[in-house]
Amino acid sequence: MLTKRVIPCLDVAAGRVVRGVKFSADKDAGDPIELARRYNTDGADELVFYDITASHEGRGLFMGLLEDCARELFIPLCVGGGLATVDDLYGVLRAGADKTSINSAAVRTPDLIDQGARRFGSQCIVLSIDAKKTVEDDGRNWWQVYVNGGRKATGIDAVAWAREGVDRGAGELVLNSIDADGTREGYDLELLSTVTGMVEVPVIASGGAGTLGHFTDAFSIGHAHAVLAASVFHYGVFSVPEVKRHLATHGLPVRL
Repeated sequence: MLTKRVIPCLDVAAGRVVRGVKFSADKDAGDPIELARRYNTDGADELVFYDITASHEGRGLFMGLLEDCARELFIPLCVGGGLATVDDLYGVLRAGADKTSINSAAVRTPDLIDQGARRFGSQCIVLSIDAKKTVEDDGRNWWQVYVNGGRKATGIDAVAWAREGVDRGAGELVLNSIDADGTREGYDLELLSTVTGMVEVPVIASGGAGTLGHFTDAFSIGHAHAVLAASVFHYGVFSVPEVKRHLATHGLPVRL
């Protein structure tokens, strides 16, 4: 049985890790290099590094900071933010990343998923989806894809986009719930279970962790393959080992 992964996330802006509520990212959460070092020591299964303003600002990712973080790690590193071409993907892989995370650029140019999967293999291509629930006048609910760090609605159905991304070659999905992000009220289990029931690649739950039970729910109810969290780890609400011990006591296989 595959172990369940626990993944801290570094949302980086202007050289610092930042956090907020529903993608506001308005609070300083620390130095990315120090946090990378801590999570490597704590036994995180992976680390995600997002340059969260790169797409919005129309620039590439800060490579120097990425390289400094990568030198601290002996665990897999997934990197995203401002990656718009296959050459961009190659650049972060050369800088020390094990996986590339694409979001806004994939929505604008879906063939980037196909190209990346063909060149580097699906295991290196993670499709990150920022989704927000939309309620129509007739009462219909659906999840809409947002881009540019959650700033711009696209009109694209997040569930359909997840399926298309996998069909194009994405080897993994990250589901970021804008509604739940930073609230510490739990993952969007409805969105999570809907997507995990439709695709055959690993799905990572992101946005909303606030209690140990939320991590368990993501696996047992949402059927996630991994959980991603930020503020509860950065601010010391829980440590990675605490979360793993909790999961283990509930019968979930983890790497202790």
